[in-house]
Amino acid sequence: MRVWISKSVRASLLGPCLAATAMAAASPPAIDNAALANEADGANWAAYGRSFSEQHYSPLRQINASNVSRLGLAWSLDLSDSNFATTAPIEVNGAIYFSPGVSEVRAIDANSGKELWRYDPEVYKVADQKMRTSWGTRGLAFWKAKVYLGTRDGRLIAINAKTGKPVWSVMTVDPDDHRYITGAPRVFNGKVVIGHGGGEVGTTRGYVTAYDSESGKQVWRFYTVPGEPARGFENPAMEMAAKTWNGEWWKLGGGGAVWNAMTYDPQFNRIYLGTGNGTPWNQKIRSPGGGDNLFICSIVALDADTGTYVWHYQVSPGDTWDFDASLDIELATLEVAGKQHQVILHASKNGFFYVIDRATGKLISAQKFGHVTWAERIDLATGRPVETSNARLPAGEALIWPGPTGAHDWQPMSFNQNTGLVYIPVIDLPGLYSDKGIDPARWRAPKDVEAVYGFNADNVDTPMNAGSSALVAWNPVQQKAVWSVPTPGVQGGGTMTTAGNLVFQGQMDGKFKAYAADSGKPLWSFHTVNGVLAPPITYSVGGKQYVSVLTGVSGQPSIFGSPVAQFGWQARVHAKRLLTFVIDGKAKLPASALPAPAVPLDDPQFKIDTALAEKGKNLFLQKLCSMCHGFGAIAGGGAPDLRASPLVLSPAAFAQVVQGGILQARGMPRYAELSDADLLGLISYLRARARESLAAANKPH
Repeated sequence: MRVWISKSVRASLLGPCLAATAMAAASPPAIDNAALANEADGANWAAYGRSFSEQHYSPLRQINASNVSRLGLAWSLDLSDSNFATTAPIEVNGAIYFSPGVSEVRAIDANSGKELWRYDPEVYKVADQKMRTSWGTRGLAFWKAKVYLGTRDGRLIAINAKTGKPVWSVMTVDPDDHRYITGAPRVFNGKVVIGHGGGEVGTTRGYVTAYDSESGKQVWRFYTVPGEPARGFENPAMEMAAKTWNGEWWKLGGGGAVWNAMTYDPQFNRIYLGTGNGTPWNQKIRSPGGGDNLFICSIVALDADTGTYVWHYQVSPGDTWDFDASLDIELATLEVAGKQHQVILHASKNGFFYVIDRATGKLISAQKFGHVTWAERIDLATGRPVETSNARLPAGEALIWPGPTGAHDWQPMSFNQNTGLVYIPVIDLPGLYSDKGIDPARWRAPKDVEAVYGFNADNVDTPMNAGSSALVAWNPVQQKAVWSVPTPGVQGGGTMTTAGNLVFQGQMDGKFKAYAADSGKPLWSFHTVNGVLAPPITYSVGGKQYVSVLTGVSGQPSIFGSPVAQFGWQARVHAKRLLTFVIDGKAKLPASALPAPAVPLDDPQFKIDTALAEKGKNLFLQKLCSMCHGFGAIAGGGAPDLRASPLVLSPAAFAQVVQGGILQARGMPRYAELSDADLLGLISYLRARARESLAAANKPH
């Protein structure tokens, strides 16, 4: 039956509809629980891992295996004023948000690459010694109309996403402690949750705090290790955990910092925490007599509303190797032995890939995905590792795989729902652990922010051939590798995968690559003119799919020395950038110098005192200089190579930077406690290293 409607009636009926349509166009969908739980809508990349599942997977397929060869640069944004560029961007409704530099936030128009706003919390003015931790911000969070940032000095800040103005700020740590923030907050149920780092640099007791997303008011806090028993316990979980410790661990902090992985599970209304190493690393000092030391190196499930303990699974009981559980905690549904399971996927630093039941915390399976010598296997009956005879250093030292870097570090893996594969940036690099000559009874926690390992460490260059890396496609059901591609150097970038049968990864040699997700066939490559460690993202604006990634070496990979320096990236020569790609993009990168290793400078008039140089060598390690400038003073591109810096040739200028802190805004910390003799020791060490390097380069081969 046809119904005729007059023009006037039609107008009266259509008016509200058109108004509603216009309103919808002016007000894009809000980022809330529904948006972050929606796995099917890939328009935005609004969280660190895109959605609550943290899979780093996108359902978009406009860019796919058949046309990715046409992918080209849409635009680039120079970040040469930023020392740190390993952050994961987020994108919401056509704006990209990311945190370069020292806890800054920038908003960029995704179509044009033009800056919309910039917010600088001026961390360098208040962070003091926490500036020494050197890691950049790894990610941000978005909820409704706000961007959430954790800062190096420990603040959590809510920022108006449209204007870039701060809405509220709360200090989450004691300004005078050793805690700092580099990880991405997570937001759900109107709460924003943040942890902190600090497990390597002082007396740190880990915790995670939830705040109201609108007001910044604290909702709950959960400590990951127990405090001093005489003062009582915050909850039954801490009382239970204390039974797994020995000695006076609380005087050293204990550790368990949640510096990276946190995953919200809407199905169970839980948040899973990935906890870090014990403080110090060496358990003989931290907890004499052993013990599991809960909840370090564990995945801990909490009720998301109250922060109440639900269950835990510990990947490295009584850790003594820096084998965190702080890496990706990704959620998936897998069919195992004919039954559907809601699971956690976790490629731990310790080299084992874990599949864990989310409902109960029980281990389903675990297998080695990398080179592992500290444990033979994981006993599925107990869920515990079967350690090898030398794992606890009975002879005082041992070469163990993996080393403190882990078989998988913070660079995210990704899970493709179509292929059923996990794409892991795998590291094959051992560690020489030694506590010879260390007296646990005389161990004292440091007053300043400095290296705290409890092991003998030496500030020496890492051999070029010390290790390798690969991109590995892992089947979590069968617990085996399906394909593997070698990657340059000892560490590759974070991964992202899509429904277009693609997996993207950046590399230390400057290549940003796409592979067929099912087979590993290389399909596309772009030379970015800098190392790429940050994880890429993809999103859709105006009907077009884009891919964005940050380029530049900074943070932890800088410590390796020659294995990273071999690629020739120099901090003051090769710009860090935000790159965005689209099908048939035609933009070009600005002209850039070719990669080339830094050339050390010598001052023939400078006479090196070997005792002073040895003192400087030890200070360089103790004061965390190597975190940016590299072991053996061989920088990998995150900061200047001090063997080649004219600054070191001028004691007065060197003092202005190191003691005076005139470059704090650029990320160079201040060391006011160092004496003039200390500075001379550092200069002597750097001059000695320059001469050694020049002599080695000129030696006939």
